[in-house]
Amino acid sequence: MQDLEQTLKTLGLPVHDNHHLPSSTRAFPDGGQFRIEISGVERVSAFETLIAEAEQQQVPIHRIIATVGGATYLTWAELYDFAQLAREQRIEVVMTPGPRRGWDGGRQIATSEGLVSGMRLRGMDGVRHWLKDIERCVEAGFRGFLVADEGVLWLADQLRQEGVIPAEVIFKLSVFAGHANPAGARVAQQLGADTFNPLADLSLAMLSAIRTSIEIPMDIYLCLVNAMGGFVRFYEAAEIARIAAPCYFKIEPGPSEEVIYAPWNGPGYHNEMIRERVRNAAVALELIAREIPGLKCSPTGGDDLAVPR
Repeated sequence: MQDLEQTLKTLGLPVHDNHHLPSSTRAFPDGGQFRIEISGVERVSAFETLIAEAEQQQVPIHRIIATVGGATYLTWAELYDFAQLAREQRIEVVMTPGPRRGWDGGRQIATSEGLVSGMRLRGMDGVRHWLKDIERCVEAGFRGFLVADEGVLWLADQLRQEGVIPAEVIFKLSVFAGHANPAGARVAQQLGADTFNPLADLSLAMLSAIRTSIEIPMDIYLCLVNAMGGFVRFYEAAEIARIAAPCYFKIEPGPSEEVIYAPWNGPGYHNEMIRERVRNAAVALELIAREIPGLKCSPTGGDDLAVPR
């Protein structure tokens, strides 16, 4: 066991979860310890609603996760207008390409036991279609993409290194990849992830251990849809920022992802969901200021953000 522990240290991994909760020594390039991410901005109209609500609530928005229902549901004109609005607002956009697992003919993942097989793309045609959707979004101006399949993450990073995908494009490894420990986080970083979303139910000690093992930002849920646990961690936000910086705080309330991101929901539904997420972010920011007043939130529009071109 002594040999094992020494080897873990040599590999740059902690021997235990960090129950002593040390403060993170890392930060974003602008010195910020945390940023705000709003998930599920599905349409241009929802984006406009977000901008208006964020201004009213005085909530800084650094990143949005867009088209969770699938970028293929937007027309070219909608994609272009979406990208240009983000560019004007200096907000990073991480697009969710389609098609992906569950969109094609394979139904194993739709079964109660097949669900644990993971959100991997099926076959090389599926991979090529996913990459073509990235190509379409890149042409519209987007420079950030959500990835749930580690093999596809590796491939996308190789294409980025070869210049097939622009060098400034970033990849975010999704929570659906299911990683929850320092070894998995290290794999994500080595495969080319620029930002990493661990499972939502990790303790502070677990998050701290992951932070000591990677350099890239972590994306941490402060609230999550009921179908995935319904977590609300607003009062833990300050401690999370202290131990896990740099981190993006994810705001994603609602009944389930299947319901709230259905592309056929009307504009009014999406707009009200966006307003609720921004209000949740306002509460989190208030509590962070109360708990640890010295923590720093990044200014908006930073040069390191993957703002659409």
